[in-house]
Amino acid sequence: MRVLALGAHPDDIEIFMFGTMAAYAAQGAELTFAIATDGARGGTGDPAALAGARREEATHAAQLLGVTPRFLDFPDGALVADVTLIAALKALIGEVKPDLVITHAPNDYHGDHRALSDGVRIAASFAVPVLQADTLGGTGFSPTHYVEMSAHWDIKAQAIRAHRSQGPEHYVNRARIQNEFRAGQCNGAPGALAEAFRFEPTFPFADIRALLPPAPPIRPVTASPVTPGKI
Repeated sequence: MRVLALGAHPDDIEIFMFGTMAAYAAQGAELTFAIATDGARGGTGDPAALAGARREEATHAAQLLGVTPRFLDFPDGALVADVTLIAALKALIGEVKPDLVITHAPNDYHGDHRALSDGVRIAASFAVPVLQADTLGGTGFSPTHYVEMSAHWDIKAQAIRAHRSQGPEHYVNRARIQNEFRAGQCNGAPGALAEAFRFEPTFPFADIRALLPPAPPIRPVTASPVTPGKI
């Protein structure tokens, strides 16, 4: 099983899908991480220095799962789903030959996220199914699949914290809240954590359940007991 995770910026894989990547790693999957932009606008100060720092942070985070990330180095904040990006993505997909690609949703909050999502959709074509990761805060996102990641929270938090330049505690806290909510949304047990995804079936890929790590187990649903005389 080969999985290609594509993030627009150096911390996106960690925030939106790292728990799932850890679940894949535990299953023995072959993981490839690719980052589309250089991250040079993710803070103040010299852009070149910031891009270098963020590359180091992303490398450290990915190595928690034994992965050496790829850097496409498109300019941060200016990503466009044009022929250059699509060609780079096609070449990457052709080289990695993944069984599944995971990237941003087309309606996520950042223009770079949306552009990468569009580019991946076009580049993947008949080659590989594409799974969309949750949006920031879950805004406008309707999941179709969930991945249980309770056992992998600690390494996800560690990966997010590797991005020291980004004030990571804010993202750790937001990710925890969102992962708790998604687990509850799919009727996970109390204390469970899940990452949510959306799959839009596109010929010839209609059903990708066999490609995903397990979802949270479904708990029995029973009617609440009714006290006599009360409605």
